[in-house]
Formats: sequence, C-alpha cells, structure tokens
Amino acid sequence: MTDRLGAVLAGAVPRVCAAAVALVAVDGSVAAAAATGELVRYADAEGTLAAERPPAGHDSIFDLASISKLFTTAVLLSLAEEGTIGLDEPVAAWIPGHDPRVTPRRLLTHTAGLPPTRRIDLELPDADASERMEAMLRTPIAHPVGGPYLYSDVGLVIAGRVAELAGGAPLDALVRARVTDVLGLADTGYRPVAPPRAATLSRVAATEWKPERPGPGCVRGEVHDETAYALGGVAGHAGLFATAGDLLAFGEALRLGATRQDGGVLRPESVAEMLRDQGAEGAAFRHGLGVRIGDPAIAGPLSGAFGHSGFTGTSLVVDPARGLTVVLLTNAVHPVRGRDGIRELRHAVAGEALRLRELQPLT
Repeated sequence: MTDRLGAVLAGAVPRVCAAAVALVAVDGSVAAAAATGELVRYADAEGTLAAERPPAGHDSIFDLASISKLFTTAVLLSLAEEGTIGLDEPVAAWIPGHDPRVTPRRLLTHTAGLPPTRRIDLELPDADASERMEAMLRTPIAHPVGGPYLYSDVGLVIAGRVAELAGGAPLDALVRARVTDVLGLADTGYRPVAPPRAATLSRVAATEWKPERPGPGCVRGEVHDETAYALGGVAGHAGLFATAGDLLAFGEALRLGATRQDGGVLRPESVAEMLRDQGAEGAAFRHGLGVRIGDPAIAGPLSGAFGHSGFTGTSLVVDPARGLTVVLLTNAVHPVRGRDGIRELRHAVAGEALRLRELQPLT
C-alpha cells in the first residue's frame, strides 16, 4: 500500500516539488505513508543544486501556509464554546472603530468584504510588527459585506487578532494551549527555528528563494508568506509549521468531533457548525467556518470532503462519510512559485486514498 502512494509522490518529485510527504488514514488507522525528495534541493532561483540536500522523511516539517486558518478557526470556536465571543457579534467589540457589519462568522466564511491580501511589508517597510498589525486592522471594507465569497487573508489576520484580544494571549499561545497541547502535536507551531525549537531546523523543508530576506539560500524555517513574516511570523492566515503525522491527528480530531475530555479540541456541535454549509455564494465549493467543503482543487474524487490547501503546496482533506483523512505536505514553491502539477498531485493522492477505502469495508 505504501509502495503505491510512494509511486504517486515519486512521479511528482522533483518536477512539481522538491520534497513530498503523504499520509492516508482509513477509519483512524494509517493505511499508507510515503516520503520522498529532498528538504533542500536548490540554492537559488536559477535551480542551482544545493551543496547539502537532506532527504525528506516522515518526521519532516513543512510550512502549512493557509492550513493555518483551520487552527485559527479552532481557537475561535473554542472561545465561542466558552461564551467569550459570539460568532455573530461585531468584531468592533474587540477592535473599536471596525465596521459593525463584520463578525467572526463573516471573517471565517470570507464574506466580510475585505480585500484578498495586503502587502503590509511593502506599505510600511520601516514599521515593526505591532504597527503593521494595527494598520491591517484598519483595512477598509472594499467589497459587499455578507457576500459574495471573496477569499481574504486580511480577514483571517483580523480573526486571529480577535482571538488574541478575546482570549487574552498571543495567537501562538492560544493555538498551543487550545489545540496542539491538547492533541499532543509536538512538532506543530509557529517559528520552528526560534528557541526552544531551534534544533528542528534539520527537519524543515525549504521554500522560496527570497533575496530580500536575511540569510543565505532559500527560506527555511521562516514563514514563506510575506504578510505573516511582516507580522512577526504569527498570524491568523499563515505561519504554522507541522509534520504530516501532526496534521493527520488534527484532521482526525475534526473528523471524530470528540470533546476535550475524549482527547478532542472542540465539542461535536462546534465541529458540526464548522462543517455546516454557511451559504457563502460565489465560490467553486461550499464553505463552512474556515473550511472548504468539496473543493475540487484538493478533494479530487473525494466529493463532499472538507479541508484546506496551502500556497506552499500543502493540503488536508477529511472525508467523514468514507472515514478518510488525507495529508499531503510539499514545498512546491521551492525554489520559485508558479510550478505546475500540484493540483494533479493532490488529486492523485486523494485517488489513492479512495482506492484504499474501497479495499476495506466501512466500519
């Protein structure tokens, strides 16, 4: 079983990505696992091979990119469970002066009317992270509030800040206390090369060549996303790093909807609301709270599955009806973005997951 999944990855490495790790769980048990490629293959944007090219392994750590949004969502929903926030209350309760029509629900469904992105690093090159965050929070509404759907990193940056203000702690601390520590995800976190986790650098996959960043070679151990980097490496829309095993455990927690007492992170009713079609119009898929449902870009043959993708070439797909959780971690932006084939690779991995499901009776 692993050999077939390994062949799928090998067919894409290094053409689509320098490194790839995939895991497929059927009814909660790992049915296939594969890792191939090199964590650092290139030394520059021209494709010069690096002097040292460590191999990818099952314990390799990847920049999750926008999959981070699911962890931000989990934190907000846990705060809502406690009554600390209301999903339909104006975020102006925590960010004075903000448009009163914007709510956490609209932020998590990308219907708040906020622009897709904002290169705050270019706008405020000499500002510090806190000044840039204040500017992000003042981003004006640019589109109709309430829909149609418009994917917005800005909205999730604001959602992460709302979580901090309501939860009384930095976002990385909230994610750790409410998600990763609960699930035992020791290799999931922001800024993986910062103390006390600096020893993990040898397991981190490199991403893009960014000559404007300090340090030699391609980015490694720092968030690839420019806005998250400008905000200090911790933001609601991006910044998390993880292993495939950790991300699988997170996906399984959502699939099962277990309570904290049973090792989960959210109550079953919170997970049900997260996975409910929220009625956002204009997307190529249905949208829950923070998650995409039936996104053809990542689900492939697993129609109806939920999850999210990441710009770096990552994806998490969970199919409760079939009892499947599928993780694909790659560094498809190494050494440059715009490489072809990641959609096809995601579909091929999902197809292998479906084949494995069909080999086993539903339990």
